[in-house]
This record gives sequence, C-alpha cells and structure tokens, in this order.
Amino acid sequence: MNGRNRSDIRIGSTVLIVRKEDQRSGKTTRGVVSAILTNSASHPHGIKVRLSDGTVGRVTSIEE
Repeated sequence: MNGRNRSDIRIGSTVLIVRKEDQRSGKTTRGVVSAILTNSASHPHGIKVRLSDGTVGRVTSIEE
C-alpha cells in the first residue's frame, strides 16, 4: 500500500517514511506511527505522520 490515503494508516502501523531532509536522496525510515499529522483524506506526496521515536515524515509505504 502507498501512504497517500489517510484511511489506510492507523496508529500502531509499521510504515516507511521519507523525512524532509531525505527527500532528495529518497532514503526511507521505518517506524511505528504514533500520530497522524495530515488532516486531509489524501495527499499526493504521502500522509505526514510522527513515528514513536519522534521522527516526522511522509508515508511512502505501509507494511502489512
């Protein structure tokens, strides 16, 4: 799953995100969602979330 729809993401889900400073390189960070920061139902670049370690970024994929 991609991370463009807010309804696909749940608190506690394991996801891959791209941090703002990693957007050029495309480096992803894996973590567990602690908060969903995007209010809209979808976003073309991915829903912005905060991971349990405090890292903020946009979801690129959701792990099942």
